[in-house]
Amino acid sequence: MENQEAYERAKHRVAAKLGFYVHLSIYIAVNILLVIVNLSASPEYLWFRWPILGWGIGLFFHALGVFVFSGRSTITEQMIEKEIRNEASEKH
Repeated sequence: MENQEAYERAKHRVAAKLGFYVHLSIYIAVNILLVIVNLSASPEYLWFRWPILGWGIGLFFHALGVFVFSGRSTITEQMIEKEIRNEASEKH
């Protein structure tokens, strides 16, 4: 059971990291396109910086969630363990 739980946690972390890398790739590709469109259509006003900034803030928080605050809190773990014990005691 312990190995299965470790596998599920690792699987979740890998999925979160892959999701971030997809987000980052799309961010880069779309913003390169926006820079090209801006410089082609209206080079006198550089508006591309606003979507880069706004989306970049969201990407930053996504990175924090994946790489910095990726583990469950000990409070959450304790609550889960308590619920498992409660469920086990209700069955007996």
